[in-house]
Amino acid sequence: MSAYKIEEHKYDMVVIGAGGAGLRATFGLAAKGLKTVCLTKVFPTRSHTVAAQGGISAALGNMGDDDWRYHFYDTIKGSDWLGDQDAIEYMCKNAPAAVIELEHYGVPFSRTEEGKIYQRPFGGMTTRYGEGPPAQRTCAAADRTGHAMLHTLYQQSLAHDAQFMVEYFALDLIFDSGGACRGVLALDMSTGQLHLFRAHGVVLATGGYGRAYFSATSAHTCTGDGAGLAARAGLALQDMEFVQFHPTGIYGAGCLITEGVRGEGGILRNSNGERFMERYAPHYKDLASRDVVSRSMTIEIREGRGVGEHKDHILLDLTHLGPEVIHEKLPGIAESARIFAGVDVTKQPIPVLPTVHYNMGGIPTNYHGEVVQKVG
Repeated sequence: MSAYKIEEHKYDMVVIGAGGAGLRATFGLAAKGLKTVCLTKVFPTRSHTVAAQGGISAALGNMGDDDWRYHFYDTIKGSDWLGDQDAIEYMCKNAPAAVIELEHYGVPFSRTEEGKIYQRPFGGMTTRYGEGPPAQRTCAAADRTGHAMLHTLYQQSLAHDAQFMVEYFALDLIFDSGGACRGVLALDMSTGQLHLFRAHGVVLATGGYGRAYFSATSAHTCTGDGAGLAARAGLALQDMEFVQFHPTGIYGAGCLITEGVRGEGGILRNSNGERFMERYAPHYKDLASRDVVSRSMTIEIREGRGVGEHKDHILLDLTHLGPEVIHEKLPGIAESARIFAGVDVTKQPIPVLPTVHYNMGGIPTNYHGEVVQKVG
């Protein structure tokens, strides 16, 4: 019996995953003249970045006073002082330039009257190190920011002659005798053929593991494949227990209702019609950080003030915003609420519940994305 035939390919770089991070890496490498291939188990514009709604945070200061240091403070506070402060500093300092870069690549951000990038407030965003008014820091393309980003980055990748292997599933990382990652073994899901991609380096951009949970805002593609690749290769995984619950997943479906809804003035209400966040976070109310809002909603439900037959969810009220604001700023939310909750948001509140949203764990790296391994 003959050995199973494995097709071999040689590239300078292999990127696994075609979401926002994967596509930015793919076209960045290709633009530098490196022969680059991107492996993705779904068509690139179907990657889960396409579902990102509210926006991307950067202290541009287009809507009022802001500073990267305020962003830095808010992020550290939001992590309960557990975040890597060097990485947070790097992110917050470089975020404004990254957003301007995306704009130059072609991301169609919403605009202010003066033509600047529109920014909306999100939870936990403050000025003056928590002493000032809420910050409007989240750069948005209506409520479809991820969609706009993903299509732009895919177009840029094609323009720079990056190659894509679509519906390929990465199985195992390949290492040389010195322990450096030199490629990946992948399965062509359409044919069952195995392919070996040899390269000088590999970029993992495989997304989270939200679908390890019963209810999540993640697509059914978010199954932790990259973490599995790393674990099978003997690499350490770090902070896998840190899982963010988004306060507003649609009750019964898990589909995300962006924080941008509350940024535009949406209000959470209990069965008494009370704006209960005034009790838990008197200053920031519905725009407290996500962990605070999720815990507050859970307390309301446990103390019997939940909504519905089983008193097991909360209502998100947009009716006071008016059809014009909803149509201009939150068109996708109106559509999602209609499809997944059967609700007309101009007339009825949306039933919501805290839902698994983001996974902070993964392979230990420095803030340049280089894997950190234990020596000795």
